[in-house]
Amino acid sequence: MTANYALKILKITRNNILKTFDGFGIEELNQTPKGFNNNLIWNFGHVIATQQLLCYGLSGNKTFVSSEIIDTYRKGTKPEGFVSTEAFEELKRLSEASLLQMEKDYAAGLFNEYKAYPTSFGVTLSEIEEAIMFNNVPEGMHLGYCIGLGK
Repeated sequence: MTANYALKILKITRNNILKTFDGFGIEELNQTPKGFNNNLIWNFGHVIATQQLLCYGLSGNKTFVSSEIIDTYRKGTKPEGFVSTEAFEELKRLSEASLLQMEKDYAAGLFNEYKAYPTSFGVTLSEIEEAIMFNNVPEGMHLGYCIGLGK
């Protein structure tokens, strides 16, 4: 698998996550169902933050999304208050824009260095191509969580 093909899968997965939100209002997207630790919006923000940290953070590059978004949705966080419609719309915009920027930055050779990172899945990432490909694992996992939360 090439990094460009992995980015194509990532776009499709992000669109599938967004489809799981169809028919839900902002209150429902913010609701954490009994038996769960987070909600639909948190899962969406989390995949954006994770991709930024795995690809940009570990390559020593500035993230495309703000540190506030990353700090709100990174690993180890949980929903902390109500996310407004405007903030949710911004996440949707950032989801698409960050992937377009990733494609451009990768094509431009921005990711020359990469700090090796042992993931919680037991895989060590050593270069940007590995990070791009691996990122589809948590994206798919959180798509599954979104499907479950939507039921």
